[in-house]
Amino acid sequence: MALALAAASLVGCTTSKAIRTSIEIAASPAEVYAVLADFERYPEWNPYHIRVSGEPVEGADLAVRVSRPDGKVVDVPHVTILKAVPGQALHWGGGIPGIFQGEHRFDLAETTPGTTLLSHDEDFEGLFIGFADLPVPVLTQGYDEMNRALKRWVEEGRQG
Repeated sequence: MALALAAASLVGCTTSKAIRTSIEIAASPAEVYAVLADFERYPEWNPYHIRVSGEPVEGADLAVRVSRPDGKVVDVPHVTILKAVPGQALHWGGGIPGIFQGEHRFDLAETTPGTTLLSHDEDFEGLFIGFADLPVPVLTQGYDEMNRALKRWVEEGRQG
């Protein structure tokens, strides 16, 4: 890893990028998680992750299709569920450590009874992150759009 960081500094590239978003949703963490874990219904409400194929079980493989706000559609194959705790967290990610790796996280916390804070984040790390097409402002906009769509979907009760 030290060699990768030294090489990255020599060529002047970034070795990490982070996206941080959050939103409060008037529903329990269990209700929000149920929608996040129902990948088959993503096309009905999710403007960013327009398709996720696989099961929300730790160790399961996923294929993800993203529709970015800048018009690019990106397929992300070979993603693995890293954490799936109903009512608390759903994380997925993949890549090669030290070279190019990403972890996408949905973390849920009850702020008051019946209200959930969704933290929707992603970290990218590795030697080649600086060369990847990962415009943080565009991705952040996409995450914010997804968060608002999830809030509407859950609060209007359409998930049932």
